[in-house]
Amino acid sequence: MTDLELARIPAGSVTLHDARRKEHRTVALEAFEIGVFAVTEEQFAEVLGIASQHPRRPAADLSWLRAVRFCNAASEWEGLDPAYSFDGEQVTWHVDSDGYRLPTEAEWELACRAGSTGPQYGPLSDIAWTSADGLRHPQDVGGKMPNLHGLFDTLGNVWEWCWDLLDPARYDDYRVFRGGGFDDDAWSVRASVRRGGAPRMHHADVGMRLARGAFDAVDEAQGWSARADAERAVTDDARPIGWTPRR
Repeated sequence: MTDLELARIPAGSVTLHDARRKEHRTVALEAFEIGVFAVTEEQFAEVLGIASQHPRRPAADLSWLRAVRFCNAASEWEGLDPAYSFDGEQVTWHVDSDGYRLPTEAEWELACRAGSTGPQYGPLSDIAWTSADGLRHPQDVGGKMPNLHGLFDTLGNVWEWCWDLLDPARYDDYRVFRGGGFDDDAWSVRASVRRGGAPRMHHADVGMRLARGAFDAVDEAQGWSARADAERAVTDDARPIGWTPRR
């Protein structure tokens, strides 16, 4: 398989914002690894045995479920312990596994910011493919300037799936994606913007970036915990029309 190039992100902390609950929380993170590039069509095709029309473009139009299954397939390809197990469409992350996985959103934001404190780590025209470029599809990875961790396209080009639930009280099993895409305005292409979709959802501007890192814990790591998910799923607030609360 074409090399899955990873960068090591040192331990650090990042502050996450929950706009609906009007909460900020600072998360301390252990060191981990994350892809220098988004997973490309070529890499996806090699592992899953499918056709690749544009080898250097980020693999996109991927559902979250397909993304986590690719993580396991890439792990098995390289002889690593898979990070995930499945019970139908219920996915368990084994946080002590050293296999490929999706980053938590805290990991993703720490890696994206690379020490910057503003909404972007540089001028968007230099670092990100956005609606200002007038594009109709993702561009080859690595065409813009990297951040100070050496990561390309964490902003713009395609959104990237993370492990975390978006807001279980409001959106049931929707998962987070981050970073903005080639058709998004500057407001959406910021390090702090959170969006998400159902695990089977797929769009032409949503892809993935691999992470690795094993932790001595169960059901919690790197800013995520199953207990916190369960707590966030419970709310006494009146639910507006259109909410899809967890059952």
